[in-house]
Amino acid sequence: MQVFLWIIIFLATFLVMEFNAWFTHKYIMHGFLWSLHKDHHQKDHKSWFERNDAFFIFYAVVSMVCWYLWGEKNLWYFLPIGIGIMAYGLAYFIVHDIFIHQRFKWLRNIDSKYARGVRRAHK
Repeated sequence: MQVFLWIIIFLATFLVMEFNAWFTHKYIMHGFLWSLHKDHHQKDHKSWFERNDAFFIFYAVVSMVCWYLWGEKNLWYFLPIGIGIMAYGLAYFIVHDIFIHQRFKWLRNIDSKYARGVRRAHK
């Protein structure tokens, strides 16, 4: 039974993170934290690191705190939450930063109609 709950909590966390990303982007990043997010839309620096990456760091810390609560406080349900946040972060990084914005050269050769459509829809 615990394995079933573990999987449900992991999947629920992953899905909640998608809503959280949408909400955070629309109301927080384009709201009172625009100063951090602006360089994601308007490159005003030569650095590879963007101020916008602070959001990634925030969620990485949240995930690590969940892992800590699981390991040190023996609260089993924090492990699937922490892994769910981490898995969403990895998926988001691959799709958004690598595939769409091409911050790395790894997936730049994908040039199908679908890939172009996804990149175009993001802009």
